[in-house]
Amino acid sequence: MPLLRPLLVLFVLIAPTAFSEDVKNSSKTIMFFGDSLTAGYGVDYEASYPMVLQSLLKDKGLPWKVLPSGVSGETTAGGLRRVSWALRQPVDVFVLALGGNDGLRGIDLENTRANLIETAKRARAKYPDIRVVIAGMQMPPNLGERYTEAFRNLYPEVAETIDADLIPFLLEGVGGERKYNLNDGIHPNEAGHRVIAENLFDTLRPILDE
Repeated sequence: MPLLRPLLVLFVLIAPTAFSEDVKNSSKTIMFFGDSLTAGYGVDYEASYPMVLQSLLKDKGLPWKVLPSGVSGETTAGGLRRVSWALRQPVDVFVLALGGNDGLRGIDLENTRANLIETAKRARAKYPDIRVVIAGMQMPPNLGERYTEAFRNLYPEVAETIDADLIPFLLEGVGGERKYNLNDGIHPNEAGHRVIAENLFDTLRPILDE
């Protein structure tokens, strides 16, 4: 189970219109399959972390096209139901970023685990050479120490079970930081999405360079 840890990198924002023609014919694709965090709830589409990451990739001359596939409010059960449809076009790297809504709703962790594993299996069944990356989430401490610890440990366990790469915490440096979140304290603001994209760029760089 390769462990991916983010480092600080320089962020350069380039408007999507400046590179849309360059990336549309990219030979490699990376999909972020998630919920409202991936959909960019509360911010402009261009400011969501997948699109900011696309800007960074363009700036570095990396021939990757980012495919955001986020649905607000989605649980792992919902993701499992739509993954085959979402993967109707070839994908090289599949970042599975679901589970946060499961935790907030108190869904049994065994169900979350099973759904994540089955979602990854369906992605691999459709594209046997796909690279699966599990993006971990964490729950706020008010849900109880026992539950939050079990939830945090769920993601490395899933990644090990299916031999996937692991991003320990998608919201590293953002979660719980007021300056990086909307007033709801859950969804990142534009500055928060920039931090996520910067972290992801450096975290995923070894995979994207292969």
